[in-house]
Amino acid sequence: MQQNKLPILLLHGALGAGIQFQALAAQLEPYYDVHILNFSGHGDVPFSTNGFSIHVFAAEVLEYLDQHQLDFVHVFGYSMGGYVAMYLARHYPEKIGRVMTLATKYNWNEATASNEVKQLNPVLIEEKVPGFARILQERHVSNDWKEVVSRTAQLITELGHQSLLKQQDFAQVASPCMLLLGDRDNMVSFAETIEVYKSLPEAQLTILPDTAHPLEKADVPLLAYFIKRFTTQKIA
Repeated sequence: MQQNKLPILLLHGALGAGIQFQALAAQLEPYYDVHILNFSGHGDVPFSTNGFSIHVFAAEVLEYLDQHQLDFVHVFGYSMGGYVAMYLARHYPEKIGRVMTLATKYNWNEATASNEVKQLNPVLIEEKVPGFARILQERHVSNDWKEVVSRTAQLITELGHQSLLKQQDFAQVASPCMLLLGDRDNMVSFAETIEVYKSLPEAQLTILPDTAHPLEKADVPLLAYFIKRFTTQKIA
């Protein structure tokens, strides 16, 4: 581990991979000991025999921290990665420093899950958005991208049946949190983000201008600025 730099862990979203953080990592590396994790079934990491779920991904983060002898880490999570980060902050507070989430959907129920699952049909993706299908194929080099999509749909369906983070959970998160949301995000609403923000004991809300849901739409230098500002400021 680099000396005198606090560790920060970057967690990707659903259908994503750590390679998407290359530009952000380059902005953060002068100030942090940057760690990037691929969840199992994503990128170059094979599917786990333990399953494909938030619980499994959270366990993989804890295993990564142990392997790299990280007793404490700040976490930035994009979309699903932010959900995993918040779940860890709720249940393993001794391991997690400050939590930053971008474009993370917290309000999961059967209706919202059903709406998202409609977009997660591998056949339709290949037919309607072949460019995105090619990106997924290149991104998940060790896996069948169609299987990644199908398993993600199942994960979201399960979240719709039983959300793992409820209002009482957010109220018990000890970590200072910053919730970031793009003002043009068509997947995550202001209302649900503000509801979580108000439930957290120590939180900040940051709206990124002219920013849609995909990570690639975020202004990387601006995002790095907010991460650095939040992790270094004193909390009253």
